[in-house]
Amino acid sequence: MGRYVIRRLLQMIPVFFGTTLLIFLMVNVMGDPIAGLCGDRQCDPATAAQLRAEFGLDKPVWQQYLTYMGNVFTGDFGTAFNGQKVTELMGTAFPITIRLTVVAIVFEVVIGISLGVVTGLRRGRPVDTTVLILTLVVISIPTFVTGLLLQLLLGVEWGLIKPSVSPEAPFDELLVPGLVLASVSLAYVTRLTRTSIAENARADYVRTAVAKGLPRRRVVIRHLLRNSLIPVVTFIGTDVGALMGGAIVTERIFNIHGVGYQLYQGILRQNSQTVVGFVTILVLVFLAANLIVDLLYAVLDPRIRYA
Repeated sequence: MGRYVIRRLLQMIPVFFGTTLLIFLMVNVMGDPIAGLCGDRQCDPATAAQLRAEFGLDKPVWQQYLTYMGNVFTGDFGTAFNGQKVTELMGTAFPITIRLTVVAIVFEVVIGISLGVVTGLRRGRPVDTTVLILTLVVISIPTFVTGLLLQLLLGVEWGLIKPSVSPEAPFDELLVPGLVLASVSLAYVTRLTRTSIAENARADYVRTAVAKGLPRRRVVIRHLLRNSLIPVVTFIGTDVGALMGGAIVTERIFNIHGVGYQLYQGILRQNSQTVVGFVTILVLVFLAANLIVDLLYAVLDPRIRYA
């Protein structure tokens, strides 16, 4: 196991540098960030040159990338164009988005897996058909429509929640945004669990466990569910980073000042330091989530061993 973890960590190094380089190049072709600092008027040449030198934009792109990565390893993600450190923006944004992601993952795990187990064990029955139709509807509706509809009904019409989340973003105010963020993934988890349960229910080891007279609950939890969760864990693990990076729509709807909000502001203002800094952390989240998922395989299925 230890050798496998070390090998995976070494494999992450070129992936990290490759993805960050690609992101850095993509951000640098978005446009001229200096043009947006002078408002509606065009910057005079002297001011533009001074700003480029101050933010290091007068150097070649490859040199900018090497300088940026050198600063990243010292904990310096640069300075936003408003003069605020990117690390300060991360310190306020990431805790909020992490709480929102935790709420979304809890909804996925609890509701998605529960519905998947129920429908997988009752394949072809009315409850199975109903859940399949509902999940298909949820997948078909864009997230911004679901968010705006729940905000209008629960927040404006019925007054059950606050239409906008407060700056502190406590867990109780993130329940509805978390449900909106997790809605599509929850539907996929339900369908994936249902398919996996239905397939494994016909496996030989399940029939053997039933023939031995084991209680149905033990057969489902200890044998059927444990083996059926491998594809579900894979999806949820990779979905963690996707939820954090894809929360732009949800955070905009409910006025949540998290990672999605900062990315939106950075892209809108062509603030390359902010965008690259936040996306660099999200790349690390993706890599760590994939490693944890691979290690969980051996926990769920004892037959899997890592050399």
